[in-house]
Amino acid sequence: MRKQIKQFFEADSASGITLLVFLVISLIIANSPWGPHFESLLAQQIGIETQQIHLKYSVLLWINDGLMALFFLMVGIEIKQELAHGQLSSAKKASLPFFAALGGMVVPAGFYALFNTGTETGHGWGIPMATDIAFAIGILSLLGKRVPIALKVFLTALAIVDDLGAILVIAIFYTTQLESSYLLYALGLFALLMFMNRMGVKSIWFYLIPGLFIWYFIHHSGIHATIAGVLTAFAIPIKGRKQGHSPIQTVEHAISTPVNFVIMPLFALANTNIRFESGMIDGLVSPLGLGIIAGLFIGKPLGITLLSWISVKLGLSELPKGTKWTQVLAIGLMGGIGFTMSIFIALLSFSDISHQTEAKFAILVASALSGIIGYFILKNMGRKHIAEKQ
Repeated sequence: MRKQIKQFFEADSASGITLLVFLVISLIIANSPWGPHFESLLAQQIGIETQQIHLKYSVLLWINDGLMALFFLMVGIEIKQELAHGQLSSAKKASLPFFAALGGMVVPAGFYALFNTGTETGHGWGIPMATDIAFAIGILSLLGKRVPIALKVFLTALAIVDDLGAILVIAIFYTTQLESSYLLYALGLFALLMFMNRMGVKSIWFYLIPGLFIWYFIHHSGIHATIAGVLTAFAIPIKGRKQGHSPIQTVEHAISTPVNFVIMPLFALANTNIRFESGMIDGLVSPLGLGIIAGLFIGKPLGITLLSWISVKLGLSELPKGTKWTQVLAIGLMGGIGFTMSIFIALLSFSDISHQTEAKFAILVASALSGIIGYFILKNMGRKHIAEKQ
């Protein structure tokens, strides 16, 4: 039994399976008599509140903005290493996720606008622009070695750029008050970390402790605080001392297991907490529901594939070695897993509870369709690839 447990946690698909299990558990709880109690638990305020320090937030916010910053730290580390000496090490390879993410934001917003321009839900155009990086990567991990590492890196980089774009959209169009002074403090600390990197400072604590302050300042600026994880990751040195792991590898090894098997499952448990209500099905054929589903399920893969194809044909980018356009389309479908980021923008877009409920269910349906179809396309192609090798 001990050996089987060890093999499970070492498997590439283990984190994805764990994520999906907690997703199902969360839906069951939300639609059971325990649902209201669970919502009360997530709304419980914990932390410190003084005249100088404001760190008292709900359990849900601590999970989404606090713990998930560690997830973004890990993702940022992986991207930095790929930029340095991996799948994104050339300008043409690195530019592909950027163009893909650009298409994956603009085209879905256009699809939403087709259904909602001139209506009371027109302000929600940002909803289908977002990709839920945690769920997208979690589902992709279920495929294990059937998906080339280059495609995993492509999705990760694409989702990072997509999330940065979504954070900018939220800051510019959906944030009522942006505290620029806090943002300047955060950028100043980030500049200091980059300077220490250039000066050869190797101790990880000289980066992680200021990283906590960057998180604090960004959160208080009104921008989604998880971006602090990416900024901190990009400041940590890749090159270490002659013996042992480099600083960035040390951090990655320390946080990978907690992120995959504690933080991401908690994230799924807290955020899939959607209660099914009457009228949700009807909401799928409203302009709001159709705009979200068309944006995530059609607009995302179309935009990602189209802009990728154009950038490759113009010679601005190049596909990862051995990658086919069908796989890019499937990755585009994975990008249609908007889920929590999309729900977050929906809550900012509408004060009407009925609109919020319609949007949540449409996001859940579109994300499920995108993830399931993308998964089976990649699984089928992976099976063919393995058969050809044999």
